[in-house]
This record gives sequence, C-alpha cells and structure tokens, in this order.
Amino acid sequence: MAFQNNSSQEMMSEINVTPLVDVMLVLLVVFIVTAPLLSQSLEVKLPKTAAVETRMDTKQQVVVINAQGKITLESIALSDEKLAQRLADSAAGKDNFELHVHADESVPYGRVAQIMAIAQHAGVSKLSFMTMAGQ
Repeated sequence: MAFQNNSSQEMMSEINVTPLVDVMLVLLVVFIVTAPLLSQSLEVKLPKTAAVETRMDTKQQVVVINAQGKITLESIALSDEKLAQRLADSAAGKDNFELHVHADESVPYGRVAQIMAIAQHAGVSKLSFMTMAGQ
C-alpha cells in the first residue's frame, strides 16, 4: 500500500491511477458498443436538382375514407361513380390539382387502391396520403 509509517513524515508523491483506468475502460466499452451502430448505413446517391419554388396556386381537395370504406369528398358523402365524376370535373385541364387521401387505419389496402384507380382514371396526377386513428 501507499501508506507508510515512517518517522520522517514525507509526502506521498505517487498518483493513484485506478480511477483513471476505470473511466477509460468504461469509455472503451461505450465505444465498442456504439461503433457497429455508426457503420450500418446505406449508401444512396441522390440525384442533384435545382431548388424548386412551391406553387401557391394549387387547387386541393380532400377525400376521406372512413373505417367502413365510405367516401366523402369535401365533407360530402359520395358513391364511387359520383366521386369519379367530381374528380374528373375538378381535374379537367388543371395541372395544379392535388388530391389528399385521408384513410382510416383499419381500411383495407384494396379499398385505398380502388380510390387511387378512380383518381387516376379521372385525370388526377398528384396524390398525397395520410392516415387517421380509428375511433
């Protein structure tokens, strides 16, 4: 041990390195655990494009599909045929028309795909999707 019982009462000139070694070992373990996580990434080369200004003159409509698969367009309940007609009228000759589809989380994908097909046949080229929690 570092304690001595000398009568000369000299000061101890040694540094206790045990706490330093403990801290370094903890840092080493942290590094060993986190290093593999940092190297797991996918290398994707994204295309470079010029910045595009957002258009403020877009016309948007919202289609809501509830849990039972019923359709409402702008808060009006519609059948599939009437939805197709309304979308065709709204999107006719307009390249700035956007359709937002809000579907309940319990709606089967097949029903959402039907609405996508109706919108495509009506001439809608810009779709965005959102989900809402079931009630």
